[in-house]
Formats: sequence, structure tokens, C-alpha cells
Amino acid sequence: MLAGKLYNPADPELVALREHAGDLCTRFNSQPRGDHRARNAILDELLPRHGADLDVMGPIFFDYGCHTTIGDRVFANFNFTVLDCAPVTIGDDVLFGPNVSLLPPMHPLRWQDRNVRKHVDGSTYDYEYGRPIVIGPNCWFGGNVTVLGGVTIGEGCVIGAGTVVTHDIPPHTVAVGNPAHVLREITEADASALQDYAR
Repeated sequence: MLAGKLYNPADPELVALREHAGDLCTRFNSQPRGDHRARNAILDELLPRHGADLDVMGPIFFDYGCHTTIGDRVFANFNFTVLDCAPVTIGDDVLFGPNVSLLPPMHPLRWQDRNVRKHVDGSTYDYEYGRPIVIGPNCWFGGNVTVLGGVTIGEGCVIGAGTVVTHDIPPHTVAVGNPAHVLREITEADASALQDYAR
């Protein structure tokens, strides 16, 4: 699965990993917002490869959690969804608006290859494959952004609200739309006129 090859998601080992991650997400989502100790302990178990000062609003939804690497000082707003059947790598100082989805899973294009099948014991399965997602440091994602598998987003990008990212985005650019297109480069001219007041 992690190598990007076709795999059977009904494999018992994978089912057990997803159920464990799902239970951890449910526990996190049910904790009071102010119970930081309990919430952080759950995140430590769900996301063993996260950096310092992870700030997650919840609810959250991870397929595995253990296949996601998160840098320092990352913030995720409401309804952060990561279907990490392939490696997902998030750099330092990344901000995710509400309803952001990172979606590595892929299905075959031909229905003959994609449709659900039956084992001789009557259980069902299908074939999937995954493509990794890499997000560089210092990025900001607006609300309702979807990032598809196989995408690398360069350092310092701003991804506008509602964008669907289907291909790589170069560093230090603003990307918007469905599918995403680069609107422009971010330059020194974009420095905030109020930056002195933010200290």
C-alpha cells in the first residue's frame, strides 16, 4: 500500500489499523475543548510523527494516522480529514482552514478494475492505490480545500478557499480554483502594512 501499488483495503491488518485510528478520532472528537491533556495524549497516539505545538480544533478524521508526518507549529481548523493510505508529509508552520481534506487514495479508472469483488467466503473487497502528498513549510490553506494524491505543494504557498489541488504547486505562489491554477507569485510587495502591530 505505502509503495503506491494496488492493494486490498479489506486486508485484516489494514482494517485493524483503520479501526484503531477511527476509535482514536472518535475519542478526540468527544473530548471537551479545554481538556488539553487528554486531547494531546490522543493525538500523540494517533499521530506518532507529529512535531511540537500541534494545534487541532477537531473534529478530525484520519484513515491511519501513523502514515502522516507533521512538522512543528501546525494548526488544523474544524473537520480536518487525512486519508493517509500513502505517506502524507506536512512541513512546519502550516495553517489549515476548516474542512480541508488531504486525499491520497486512488481507484482504477476502468469500472472493470474498480468495482467491488467477492471472496469465496462471501466477503467483499475492491482494489485501491495511493499517491503521497507533500506540503512544504509555511503554507496556508483556506477553507474547503481538497488536495489529491500525488501532489507536492511548495514552501510558502497560499491555497485559496475552495481550491481543488490536482497537480504540484510551485513555492511562494497563490493557487486558486478547480482545478487549481497558480494565480501569482507572493513577493515582498505583499508584506502586511500592519505587521508592526502584530508583535
